[in-house]
Amino acid sequence: MAVKGSRRSAPALLSVIVPCLNEEAVVAETHRQLTAALDDLEGFEFEIVYVDDGSDDATLDLLRDVQKNDSRVRVVSLSRNFGHQVAVVAGLREALGDAVVVIDADLQDPPNIVAEMVARWRDGVDVAYGVRTERAGETGIKLWAAGAFYRLFNKLSDTPIPLDAGDFRLIDRRVVDALLSMPERDLLLRGMVAWTGFRQEAVPFRRAPRHAGKTKYPLWKMLRLAVDGILSFSRLPLRIATWIGLLTAGAGVVGIGYALMARLFTGVWTSGWTAVLFAVLFIGGVQMMLLGLLGEYVGRIYGEVKRRPLYFVKERLGFPQPPANGPGGRHKTRRRREEA
Repeated sequence: MAVKGSRRSAPALLSVIVPCLNEEAVVAETHRQLTAALDDLEGFEFEIVYVDDGSDDATLDLLRDVQKNDSRVRVVSLSRNFGHQVAVVAGLREALGDAVVVIDADLQDPPNIVAEMVARWRDGVDVAYGVRTERAGETGIKLWAAGAFYRLFNKLSDTPIPLDAGDFRLIDRRVVDALLSMPERDLLLRGMVAWTGFRQEAVPFRRAPRHAGKTKYPLWKMLRLAVDGILSFSRLPLRIATWIGLLTAGAGVVGIGYALMARLFTGVWTSGWTAVLFAVLFIGGVQMMLLGLLGEYVGRIYGEVKRRPLYFVKERLGFPQPPANGPGGRHKTRRRREEA
């Protein structure tokens, strides 16, 4: 793959994964812009893998029509809505490419930036990730929440992720296979990609407003993703819980010492039911908070040990063969066929 800092110049296959959820208003324009940008790439064949994440509008019907008219299009329809990160993983498992691009269907991430990512890949970069220099059309609250998440995550985690970088990126095949070898269920793909290491570079771009439709990541979904990411990549909250427990116990010891000293040297009993009530409420609240934190970690362990599949596929269109078993199986099958 990478030889002396550069990629081979022979024709390669580029896979583009597009997760979709209720995107009927933008599917046609997304495909038009994507194909226009990809047709301009020299030395590449390409495939576009649309993953319908349980849409309840006409998105899947439109994708079927797109696939009928373009043999380079593949469609994976999931049996229900499993979430954006799972939809991306479903696309990664289906992709055949030597390099894989992940891009959302709403056209906030401009398809013409893919050419710059491909240029970085040809120069030997394993991951070329988009960094938003501007984010047009987003509310102040959402911008603040996104910035706060990245900074808090990097404070808590041993695996920092680049500020203002989403899932829009190009990933080399060996990084894709590394991701597919990770069995976890609570996914933060941008964190997982950073954790793999490899050579990674930023590609700055200006993020546009949505072309049409409504955002699929309201504030509550962003908060849930943030919690999943922090708890998946950091044990620091557990350490903080330990320190809170020690501080609370220390405060109790100081209080008992004060009461004893007051009794021994002044002959006065420390009294007052109000102070006792507040102390009980405070300690009880701290205990419940820490139990909740422990419950979040235990719940994730419970989800992992059940070993349920991440998703189920309802329909696959445009694929030349059934998927092979295991991470990167379809790509390996293609390699063996070419070598034969």
